[in-house]
Amino acid sequence: MASPTQVTASTCCYCGVGCGVLIEHDGEKILGVAGDPSHPANFGKLCSKGSTLHLTGDLDARALHPELRLGKGLARSRTDWDSALDHAAAVFAETIREHGPDSVAFYISGQLLTEDYYAFNKLARALVGTNNIDSNSRLCMSSAVVGYKRSLGADAPPCNYEDIEQSDCLLIAGSNMAYAHPVLFRRLEEAKARRPEMQIIVVDPRRTDTCELADLHLAILPGTDVALFHGILHILLWEGWIDRAYIDAHTEGFDALKKLVRDYSPAVTADLCGISLDDLQRCAELIGRAPSFLSLWCMGLNQSSSGSAKNSALINLHLATGQIGKPGAGPFSLTGQPNAMGGRETGSLSNLLPGHREAGNAEHRAEVAAYWGVDALPQTPGLSAIELFDAVHDGRIKALWIACTNPAQSLPNQSKVHEALAACPFVVVQEAFFTTETCRYADLLLPAASWGEKEGTVTNSERRVSHVRRAVPAPFDARPDWSITCDFARRLETLLRPGLPSLFDFADSEALFEEYKHLTAQRDLDLSGLSYALLDNQGPQQWPFAPGARQGTARLYADGRFPTVSGRAQFHADPYRAAKEKREARYSLTLNTGRLRDQWHGMSRTGTAARLFGHVEAAVLGLHPDELRRRRLRDGDLVRLRSRRGSLILQVEADESVRPGQAWLPMHWGDRFLKGLGTNVLTQPAFDPLSKQPELKHAGVEVDKVELPWQLFALVEGEVQSRFEALRPLFESFAYASLTLTGRERPALLIRAASAVAPQPELLAQIDRQLRLNQGPVLAYDDPRRAVGKRVRIEDGRIVSIRLAGETAASEWLRSLWLDGQADADLRRWLLAPVSAPPGNAGVNTRGKTLCNCLNVSEGAVCAGIARGLDLDGLKRELKCGTSCGSCVPEIKRLLAQQRMATHA
Repeated sequence: MASPTQVTASTCCYCGVGCGVLIEHDGEKILGVAGDPSHPANFGKLCSKGSTLHLTGDLDARALHPELRLGKGLARSRTDWDSALDHAAAVFAETIREHGPDSVAFYISGQLLTEDYYAFNKLARALVGTNNIDSNSRLCMSSAVVGYKRSLGADAPPCNYEDIEQSDCLLIAGSNMAYAHPVLFRRLEEAKARRPEMQIIVVDPRRTDTCELADLHLAILPGTDVALFHGILHILLWEGWIDRAYIDAHTEGFDALKKLVRDYSPAVTADLCGISLDDLQRCAELIGRAPSFLSLWCMGLNQSSSGSAKNSALINLHLATGQIGKPGAGPFSLTGQPNAMGGRETGSLSNLLPGHREAGNAEHRAEVAAYWGVDALPQTPGLSAIELFDAVHDGRIKALWIACTNPAQSLPNQSKVHEALAACPFVVVQEAFFTTETCRYADLLLPAASWGEKEGTVTNSERRVSHVRRAVPAPFDARPDWSITCDFARRLETLLRPGLPSLFDFADSEALFEEYKHLTAQRDLDLSGLSYALLDNQGPQQWPFAPGARQGTARLYADGRFPTVSGRAQFHADPYRAAKEKREARYSLTLNTGRLRDQWHGMSRTGTAARLFGHVEAAVLGLHPDELRRRRLRDGDLVRLRSRRGSLILQVEADESVRPGQAWLPMHWGDRFLKGLGTNVLTQPAFDPLSKQPELKHAGVEVDKVELPWQLFALVEGEVQSRFEALRPLFESFAYASLTLTGRERPALLIRAASAVAPQPELLAQIDRQLRLNQGPVLAYDDPRRAVGKRVRIEDGRIVSIRLAGETAASEWLRSLWLDGQADADLRRWLLAPVSAPPGNAGVNTRGKTLCNCLNVSEGAVCAGIARGLDLDGLKRELKCGTSCGSCVPEIKRLLAQQRMATHA
């Protein structure tokens, strides 16, 4: 008898918005999700990623049992938890004794819960005695941390989400908010519809979906943000649009900044940034005359070798205009990961300690050491992410523990990262998905619980702490991260400090939270008044939340007092410095990276849901049409994209959202989905000197057409993850290979590959076996002379597997037949004939991509509706597109605008 359906309130595990999610389950399996109407971050809304959470996490992709490799080059074999953790403790203890505590390191994740973070931090600092613990948040928010700390005195976003709806002038810089924080963007759209007089400025080199809502889009040249903000301040000063009283009463350092920005005249600034004087002047006027001014930013500012300067230059505008600490105003960093804030709070970056303390501050170290009951914390500075993997590469780090992150996809300069992981004597990977690129280097793989399977807390972008509740048990041997970490720590204690009381005697995640929260008492982030019970009874709360508080703190600095030595905010006069890699003859394009609408990070989770590939199904390089013409390239051509560090072969397409001289490639593609180590084989490891955040958004690249005449197209439905694992290694010898998912009700593996010559028949036979095309109800035609072959498997009257080799002109026609569940007479005649092209006009795909993922509405259906005269409301009524998460609405509006332009042409 089936168990009754239950509902557990939890949070989404993707971006920093921190949406509340209601998990529908039967106590064993997650059945569905819905937005939590009572959660103040999203009020029931979910984006395309959050609304499909129940479809992700395919068990075939999950790490289910501990696996141990007993020697480099050997395969891992299944083991039990005791053996796995005893072995890990023995290796770490031996390494520490022989080479010292700084010979080991921990690299963790903004997707961990706060309690997980705290356990790791205490393990590294209090037990091992190293500051070599860093997080992938270093790649995400560390420049915002530095910007807030040095300008305002503390790493504390002073705003809340309601300010987005209340602001009179809103500046979005370096963020495609429509894709990266879609639920917040929906709130902004609704606010703009209610108050059309609200002015929205978007600063972004590309014209993204976010720009569709903008009153002004400044398509600045990549990396020129500091010059732009200084140029705006120059105009604010000239026009008298500053708040001199606020500056005098609450800030320091303005005179030095004023002197600096004299050099950033409108003409100089417009030229540096590649924008018009009129747009620059209008931007400054919108800011200067606005009753309230709010700024939102993300990776475009942070992922830069001048990220700290960009952050402080933007905060300067708020301090100069007094636009902070009041409704609708303030500098508001949008956190990238679900709990990057929790990591910052617990001190889980190499330079931090719990409670917003500094690892380099002796007093702070003494406070934490006393609280933990240890003699002292390590003084030697810890290594940040790039430095840490450099130390792995050169042999200084001999044992590395990686948890809940995929550095073999996400770090820049991937060739060096893969070399480092391959050479490291002992790598532990604590991970929910064994399919990540990093897992192949694990000497010990530890299966971790994932979303819906563990309990703890997270803090979202507005400082709001939510209780994450477990809905179902973790599968097989998988365990919560904090539990794995503490179990390992107790074993290591017996080897490093035998006979002493354990520092890790925690019965559950709540015990960790209760210990951690007191380290925040009477500090700027004080959350010592919170508890699981309070969060359950009163809902998510913003810190500061001291004992006795009745509600969280909505905004900071309303009184003009800042947590600096003087109590005043600090202006910073950092000059504009050009990006590390300038355009030159050998690398004439500037590469920008960013997000897709329906994918998340390295796709370890979203990459298990076929429908999330419906909008963009493969890695494609975007170039402006003028660049394509100049280089004699066409849509769909294969090109080699190369930088000083590596190269990729991938398809190219015309993209009017980027300017000539620039290139666009999504960040998500790694070596699993795209042969060649993925996007970050190209990006540069140069980093900001203060935040240590790498310049992932800016690299010099060049594009060359490649001729790979022998091509392969394959599609096979069912058991997609296991087929993926079996087929991916078979494409290492191809120059180009893309493996992704497709389909909705019938998920399938989709493969495109190419090479200069046909592969050996034995390799093609291996591929056919995995595609189930070697026997059974298979129709086949082979022409060995032309190295062309066609194979289709038909079961119950419909196609279930396809392979075209040598020539792929019929791929879209066959794919359409597969989608429609057809296997008609035309197919049989074509299969048994030497022709490669599809019959008649059958190769035309009228569907196009999936525009609305929530309701499965194709681009073709939307265009057909527009041709019939439907407007946006009519499309919503008839096709239902745009009526769920709303992420497709900006794209639908563009299609409507194109139709209007065509009509009036």
